[in-house]
Parts: sequence; C-alpha cells; structure tokens
Amino acid sequence: MTTAPWRDPALPATTRVDDLLSRMTLEEKTAQLYGVWVGAATDGDGVAPLQREMTADYDWNELITLGLGQLTRSFGTTPVAPALGARALARAQRRITAAGRFCIPAIAHEECLAGFTAWQATAYPVPLAWGAAFDPPLVEELGRRIGEDLRSVGVHQGLAPVLDVVRDPRWGRVEETIGEDPYLVGTIGTAYVRGLESAGIIATLKHFAGYASSVGARNLAPVRAGVREFADVTLPPFEMALREGGARSVMAAYNETDGVPASADPQLLTELLRDEWGFEGTVVADYFGIGFLQSLHRVAGTEAEAAHLALAAGIDVELPTLKCYGRPLVAAVREGTVPEALIDRAARRVLLQKCELGLLDEDWEPAQDGPVDLDSAANRALARRLAEESVVLLDNPDGVLPLAPDTRMAVVGPRAADALAMLGCYSFPSHVLTHHPEVDLGISIPTVLDSLRTELPDAKVTFAEGCDVSDPDTSGFEEAVARASEADVCVAVLGDRAGLFGRGTSGEGCDVTDLGLPGVQGDLLDALLATGVPVVLVLLTGRPYALGRWHGRLGAVVQAFFPGEEGGPAVAGVLSGRVNPSGRLPVSVPSVPGGQPWTYLQPPLGLAGEVSNLDPTPLYPFGHGRSYTTFTWETVSGSTAGIGTDGSYDVTVTVRNTGERAGAEVVQLYLHDPVASVTRPDVRLIGYRRVDLPPGESRRVTFHFHADLSAFTDREGARVVEPGALELRVAASSADVRDTVTLQLTGPVRRLGPDRVLRCETEMT
Repeated sequence: MTTAPWRDPALPATTRVDDLLSRMTLEEKTAQLYGVWVGAATDGDGVAPLQREMTADYDWNELITLGLGQLTRSFGTTPVAPALGARALARAQRRITAAGRFCIPAIAHEECLAGFTAWQATAYPVPLAWGAAFDPPLVEELGRRIGEDLRSVGVHQGLAPVLDVVRDPRWGRVEETIGEDPYLVGTIGTAYVRGLESAGIIATLKHFAGYASSVGARNLAPVRAGVREFADVTLPPFEMALREGGARSVMAAYNETDGVPASADPQLLTELLRDEWGFEGTVVADYFGIGFLQSLHRVAGTEAEAAHLALAAGIDVELPTLKCYGRPLVAAVREGTVPEALIDRAARRVLLQKCELGLLDEDWEPAQDGPVDLDSAANRALARRLAEESVVLLDNPDGVLPLAPDTRMAVVGPRAADALAMLGCYSFPSHVLTHHPEVDLGISIPTVLDSLRTELPDAKVTFAEGCDVSDPDTSGFEEAVARASEADVCVAVLGDRAGLFGRGTSGEGCDVTDLGLPGVQGDLLDALLATGVPVVLVLLTGRPYALGRWHGRLGAVVQAFFPGEEGGPAVAGVLSGRVNPSGRLPVSVPSVPGGQPWTYLQPPLGLAGEVSNLDPTPLYPFGHGRSYTTFTWETVSGSTAGIGTDGSYDVTVTVRNTGERAGAEVVQLYLHDPVASVTRPDVRLIGYRRVDLPPGESRRVTFHFHADLSAFTDREGARVVEPGALELRVAASSADVRDTVTLQLTGPVRRLGPDRVLRCETEMT
C-alpha cells in the first residue's frame, strides 16, 4: 500500500481518493461514514437523551478493522486532563490505523460553541454575547484561538458555529445563537468560521436549516416557516459562512419544515447546498438525526430506510455513533435496495476531507505528547476583552453608574455568588460536570460578588442570595431586603441557570412559556425596590426577559449574556466605571412577558397599531446600548440619490466622542423599503461598524451599499432587486435613526444568482 497512488501527496486529492475507493470493500467504504462515541456506550448512563436506544451494539476491536470515519468527543464526554486526553486520543488513533488495511485515522470532532468543551479549557462568552459585541475581528481571533487549542490535542473538526436566527426568544437555545438578525448572525458567524478554519479546524455550520423557527419555541419541534422567511431570514447566514468563511462542513438540522425533515431533504442538502451554492465539503447528521427519521419523524420504517433517505438527501456522516449507517446499510446495499453509488459519493467526500487534513499521508502522526494548557493567560485575556465588549448598559437614567469607590453596597440575588452563572449550557462545567459533582470546575471563574469586592476594595459590600433561580421559596427575601435597606445602593444580580433538557432555565431543551424572569426573582426585585434604595439590575441570562414591569423604577440596568469565565470582572468593571460599556443588543428586550414571538424584523402588520390592544413594541430595541460618554454624528452623504438596480452608493458618517472618556460607538445602517411586491420588514440591518474613540476625537465611517443588499424573494421564489425608492437609515439602534438617505433604484427587475453581494463593506478613516 505504501507505493499506491493514493499515498502519493504529489498527486491531486481527487486522483488519490479515486484510487483509494477503487481498492476498498463495501464494508470499508461504509466504515468511513459513521463515528463512534466511545464514552457513551449502549450499556452506560445516558450522556444524551435517547442515547442508548439510538446506538448500535459493536465490538471496538472488530469494528476498527474496517477503518473508522469519526471519533466523537474524546474530551467532551467525561472530565479528562488535557494532556492525558491528548495521549488517549493519540493511542486510539494508533489502534485504528494499526487495525485497518489502509491505516487511515479517524477525524476527531468536539463541541466548541463557546470555547473547546473540555475540562480545564477556557469558557468564553456564549455566541449571543458575540453578537452583543458587534466586533467581527475580535470573534475571528476567538475562533482562531479555539481552533489552535483543538488542533494542539489532535482534534480536526469543531461543531460550531450555530447560525440559527432567533425567531422566538422563548426557545431554550437562544443563548447558542448570535441574535435575531440574519446580517448580524452571518457576519459574526462568518468571522468565527474564518478563525476556526485558519487554525486548520473544520468548521461545522449548524443547524441546517430552520431549527430556530420551531412551533411554540419547543426544542426539536416542527417548523412552519414560509418560503420567503426561509430564504430571506434562515438561509443567508449559512450562505455567507460558506462563501466568505470557507466552512468545510454543515450539520443537518433535526427539524422538519412543512412536513419534510431536513435530514431527508435533497432539495436542501443537495440541490441548494451543493448544486446552487457550490459546497464541496461534508454534511454530517446532528446527533442521532438519521435514526430519528424512523423513530420521531416516521418517514422511514426501518433503520435501512432511514439510512437510504439520509444518504440520498446528501448526509455523508452519521453522528455521534453508528446506528443506521452500519450493518443495516451494508445489508441494504447487498440486497439491492440502496445503490452502492450513494455509498461511494459520501465516502469520496469524507476521504477528500481526510486527504486535505493529511490523514491519508504515510507520515501522518497524531498530536505530539507534551504539556497542554487550554486555559492560557492569552486565552483569559481574550475572554475578558470579549466579555467587556459584550456587556450592554440598557439604562442609567439617573447616573447611578458608575458606582462610587467607597459606596455601601448590598449585592443580592441567586446569580451573584455562583460561578456557573457565567456559563452557557455548552460550557464543560454546565454540560458535563453536572454528571460528575465530585470534580472541580477545572478553571477559575470569579463571581460577580467576588469581582465587585476586588474591583472596589474600599466599598462596604454585604450579600444575601434572596432566592433560588427557579425555586418558589421566598424565605430569603427578608434578609435580602434588610441588607438592601442598610446600603447606599443595591446590586441585584438575577438571571438564568444554564442546563440541558429541562435541568436549567436556559439551554438546549430548556424552553419557556413566557419571558418573565424565572422563579420568584421578579418578586424579589419588587421587594428590593420597595426599600427606596437605588437598585442596579444586573442580568446574567441566555435570552432576553421582559422588563417593562420595572421600567422607570430601576437605578440602572445591565445585561450580560452568559459572559464566560471572565464575565465577573467584566461586569464589575462596567459597574465601577473601569470599563465603558459598548455592547449592543443582538435581540430585542420585550416590555411584557407574553405576546411572543416577536423580533424586530416585522412588516407593518407586525408593528403596533390601532387594530389591536396588544403592543409588541420592545422596551429596548435591537441594536440598543448606552455608554458613559457621549457621541455626535454627522452624515456627509447627500440626502437623495439615484442608482441602477445593479448600482452602488456610499454613505459616510462622522462620529465624534464629545465626552471626557474613551468609548466605542456602534454605527448601524438599516434598510427601509417603502413599497415592494411582497411585504418586507419595516427595517433590517444591512451594515455596521464598531468605532473606538478617545475623548474629543472623530472618525469617518463609509458604508459601501450595493443594490443587491435590497434583494428579497419574490412571489415566484426568485431573489430579485426591484426598482423603486429605498431609504438607508444611519442609526444607533433599529429604533434610533440619526439620518436618512433616500435612494431611487432605476432599471429592470434583476434576478440574482449565487454570486450576489452579501455584505455592506465598510472603511474607517
């Protein structure tokens, strides 16, 4: 085999893989199409719901004689020291290569939603916080650093980012998303992909597609999205991350849309993804998703039928472990009910990716043995910077913030002294360590309480928990009120507990009926406000919560979306004034708990009006955020202009810091289409730029608008640019417009192809 063409790195990858496939048996080709989750066997406790029912029995030593496509979560299943985990993974790879005829290692994949989901690895802010930072270059650096950590221990593929656009904030997985706007999700998600891929890690886009549009905000529920919502809201982030980010893998979603499961949809996974968009990488199943075609969707009667549907649709790899793509698939091919050509098509894609990774080379070696630090000082510094940029100051009407250095402060609330308050459901402590209570967190996570005491050493700080996150017990209110009554200011730290499948108030499978604060936390806040002491509300959450009940009564409101292991110091820095808040809302904050779902992407009929007594207008709109300094804006572009339906136009705005301290403004550009052939959102984001400014200084930001950015899906299902009037609104949020430029698009209706312009480029001088 060492002299075979497929071993020759000088030959084109396609030539090598074609030669290799010609030498493989059906069983060997099929073995490249599934993974094995060694730590989640059929006879163990469930790592995931339905795990035991959805995993086939196998003998490891026998299985690997055929080769193996993937190894599932060697680090992310149980607590293992990084260096030990790297050695164990290398040992497993050597066994795989020694057992098979072709000596080909497996692709090792891990979760990396908010950092490498491994014990003792940095827990970064969740993706919703990335959206709040409005800072793609910083998120790209985040992706690169996470990718380097993954690569250092022998991992090849990361299951991130999540590019689902929030459609209903009651959905438990909102914390995993980047926000409610497809342009924000696309640009931030693409930056993360670039970073991950630059480190040599295969980025896996999920969940393709429609998963966040589930009925009733229930996890893994049917989707009733229309054709235009799917095309104009759901799909653009994926298209951008593939075309501009270079993602090499896509994960098929669990959901069905209009009765067709994504995992069995060739129009989605082949015609759109490959034929139209030109994707050449691998499509992997979400965990157990192929088996669900039989057990949950009931579009297949047997495991072999489920495998056939998934393969024909375009799913190349079954994850997390073998079930349908194992013996049932091989038997179906032998019986003639599944064409072997489908096996060849998928195996070719998998082997091409392994060739790109160097796994077909004779001199391939696993990661080198040695010390491993997955929570370096550089990692923590990056986690701190992202956390600081993501904290949103929602309100500070009376200037209660920043806090005085020597203030008497009562810190109250169930999130104030709990390190896990900083972490989302896919952080290792929240995701895995709940099954291992005897194991320590593995990383240092300062709480808000500890951080405030460090940040303000001269302050007199007392603490009372007040209540639990979700328990109805109010017996702690009395002490909390007493501590607040003795203080100059009360800092109420409330919010979510991340968990999985009902074990938290936020996270996968932790969906809610309305957007009221969990448990009795709202009642605790009422009791604190009744003392008359100024109350600063700090929210550590995975979704927005309705705050209208307390609007106008709070001294200040600070929102942090699970800000990671450095989130405590970041929040304390905002409260003390060391950090000038610059985060902006990636999701709207509602006024009342009901009336959902609602995002800012509403056509006129979705806005407040005289025909209904229900007003869905958010309390704090998408893009909103305050600062401790002030800015003035001056738009220097003309107020009216004409361009063709294939033309472009530059909008320039000068931003000046008129305050006494450095700060960052986020300049946002929105599109308003007054008349179109189908209803359109009243406004939608088409560009933004974060501008950091010292006191007294100014910068010019130029947005290069192209008419393609006004495109939408028409009644025939084509993406078009229509002639007519448009408004470009320069704004500080979706509701805070500073200036408007009117454009007149002239010429014919244009149909756009896959080469359309996807982003509004900006430059700053």
